Amino acid sequence: MPSKLPRVAAAPLFAGCLLFALAPAARAQTQAPTQPISAGEAALLRAQVAALKEQVERMEARLASAGMAPPAPASSPASGTTTPAVAASTNAAPAPPSPPPSTEIAWKGSPQFTSGERSFKVKGRIQADANYVGAPGGLDDRGLGFSTEMRRIRLGAEGGIGGGFGYKLELELSDNAVDLVDTYVSYRHGPWTVKLGNQNPFQSLDELTGDTTGSVMERAAFTDAFNFERRLGVSAQYMRGAWLAQVGLFSDDIGALANDADGVDGGDENDSHGIDARLVHAPKLGDTQLHFGGSVHWRDLGRLAEGTMRYRQRPYVHSTNTRLIGTPAMHVAQEFNWGVEAAAIRGRWHAAAEYNRLTADRVGQPSVSFQGAYAELGLFLTPGDSRGYKEGIFRTEAPAHALGDGGIGSVLFTLRYDWLDLDDRDIRGGRQDGYIAALVWTPVDYLRFNLNYALLAYKGATPLASGRTDYKVNVVGTRFELDF
Repeated sequence: MPSKLPRVAAAPLFAGCLLFALAPAARAQTQAPTQPISAGEAALLRAQVAALKEQVERMEARLASAGMAPPAPASSPASGTTTPAVAASTNAAPAPPSPPPSTEIAWKGSPQFTSGERSFKVKGRIQADANYVGAPGGLDDRGLGFSTEMRRIRLGAEGGIGGGFGYKLELELSDNAVDLVDTYVSYRHGPWTVKLGNQNPFQSLDELTGDTTGSVMERAAFTDAFNFERRLGVSAQYMRGAWLAQVGLFSDDIGALANDADGVDGGDENDSHGIDARLVHAPKLGDTQLHFGGSVHWRDLGRLAEGTMRYRQRPYVHSTNTRLIGTPAMHVAQEFNWGVEAAAIRGRWHAAAEYNRLTADRVGQPSVSFQGAYAELGLFLTPGDSRGYKEGIFRTEAPAHALGDGGIGSVLFTLRYDWLDLDDRDIRGGRQDGYIAALVWTPVDYLRFNLNYALLAYKGATPLASGRTDYKVNVVGTRFELDF
């Protein structure tokens, strides 16, 4: 046998093979150390060593082709001489790419698919109303009395596309027309959220709270009378702790941008623009969630000032197009309005109140100001239920004990006072004092049934046949709504 084996580098598997091949000889030397091996046995061992050497050379060639150098010779601690290294290469092969994250499916009224930062969910909404507006004696208006309508039919989707970017797209059938509702791209990073597209300016707590989340069927009268609506623009929101700051630059709503100032197709003549800002402080004191906020809004109507502007309101429900109070048409160049808001939630109780004042700068005439406000107090009649609150607005909460799960769902009872004043200077638009009682039953999450009663006391409203403009109107509203 050669006195010295050549240096090799191979995997631990080779070392095992070598020991296995030399085991018979080792056992023979152990059992009979004084007996020399025969020439045939020596030739057999030489052949086995040569075969193993050839295998090692082939393995080294494969490692070299893969860019993996053999390790340096190991030094024997006893003799200080170099011995063959029988170990794996220290240069490990590149780790294989991580498999894509699995897709999770959750049920939130419809399936929500989530894979890492990416998500997708179909959204929809159905609202159907059956209402009654009692016409005062001597007022012949076919828009009053009993009426029904599909208040809203909405379909869309929302999700995330990674990197902090998200989107929302909603189409709504309302007033026999299809409109874009929330349709924007968003970016969220830490406390910042930026949105670009059609969205709701930061105009009021009641306006920003979803229509399937409110304590009554319709929002405060001033939100409609002052033409609060979604508009195309860019907004930024900063939220940290109990503080929330929001600001946005907006043009006009999608429908108005599709028309000239005179109402003819060709929205390139609509150059109205404005800015909206809102600040909210929402501390929590023990079990009580508080909310204090204020907002300011300025809008230049641009070429829209060449047309006419009206501020008016329906008798509470939307299924009638009759307006019993409203200003005459005016040429308005700019609008400025501001509002303050407050709310509190403690257990089953909640309270909310707002005041808003709008000033319209008329072309060639003095400015006029209109105002509105509401205050409400609500109580869940079912134990364990409470109004939800998140990011400066009221949110929905699933019933604590849903129907079929040991309970009847949640039942919310609310009393609201709703005030609107459209009189100033030479403008006599009328005034409203509304007294509203509302009952909302949510048997299971995403489904609600509403029963509302409103007593509206008007001053300076549409004249009766007798000429009287001060009178009362009774309204009963019902709605079922499915929102997912």
